[in-house]
Amino acid sequence: MAESSTRITARMRQDFVDIRALVMHPMETGNRRDAKNQLVPLHFIQRVQVTHNGRVVLDAQWSQAIARDPFVGIRVRGAKPGDKVALAWVDNKGVRESVETVVAA
Repeated sequence: MAESSTRITARMRQDFVDIRALVMHPMETGNRRDAKNQLVPLHFIQRVQVTHNGRVVLDAQWSQAIARDPFVGIRVRGAKPGDKVALAWVDNKGVRESVETVVAA
């Protein structure tokens, strides 16, 4: 199995969980030119979804205006150590990725 290009952590902080994720993705705008002066085609994440124990806590639609290797950080109340947190994304080329972790104390 290929190594994931997304890193995710979930840690308890008082009465909420901090969910942080870094997605390694080029996020090409379609405006940049390569070394041969050719336009680099659009390639960006369109949808990001974060779930806590299967319940959607973030559902975002992105565009090419998001920076390369985007960072996602949210806080969720009602979590406890051992709960499952997952992040899934899909880009405009149909590439999908999903990662999950367990909430740490």
